[in-house]
Amino acid sequence: MKVVFCDFDGTITTTETFVGILKHFAPEVSAQVMPEIYAMRLTLREGVRQMLESIPSDCYPEILAYAQTALIRPGLEELLDFLDEGGVPFIVVSGGLRDMVEIVLSRGGKSGESLLGRVAGIYAVDINTSGEFLKVCSEFEGDTELVSKVKVMAQHPADEQIGIGDSVTDLNMALSASIVFARDRLSQYLDERHHPYIPWHDFFDIRQELSQHWMGSGEWGVGSRE
Repeated sequence: MKVVFCDFDGTITTTETFVGILKHFAPEVSAQVMPEIYAMRLTLREGVRQMLESIPSDCYPEILAYAQTALIRPGLEELLDFLDEGGVPFIVVSGGLRDMVEIVLSRGGKSGESLLGRVAGIYAVDINTSGEFLKVCSEFEGDTELVSKVKVMAQHPADEQIGIGDSVTDLNMALSASIVFARDRLSQYLDERHHPYIPWHDFFDIRQELSQHWMGSGEWGVGSRE
């Protein structure tokens, strides 16, 4: 059995939309907190919570409108087609907002159609807007992450777990995955740890690499339905 776990912000999207939201709606806090997160002096759990919970709840509709501008990285739909052929589930694991993920995927197809039905699951941060400021809710909160991607991976055991990511939020997932596709900051973190990974530019690259890997080993077609 195989499972693909994919980050959302800066991975599925071409830019770090969630980071942009934090900088726009919590500029002072994010200016202090983000460098500490990237330097790994402050945990994601602490830092992202500080930034989100400094934003007034009445800004939330604007945040969701901001997410409407996000663009999807080329090749996602083709990768999903390929994974469907082998019965391999594609799971989105994000340290960002669930509502944002759903908004972007709901119009993520090449012709603007929804891709929500194409993913096996979405794990992300939920938001409570009942108070004056946003309140973070996460079912899979970990010691250092608001969404522990390793905890999510444990919910979907497989012979081969593939991780796809781009930044510090994906580091623990990358260190736990059987195969890692890394770009941008995640590549640097893995280089520092001498951990192997496959560099990638778009989802066409990932489709090609997985096709060669699985078909070359004679494993293709033996996915989640075996």
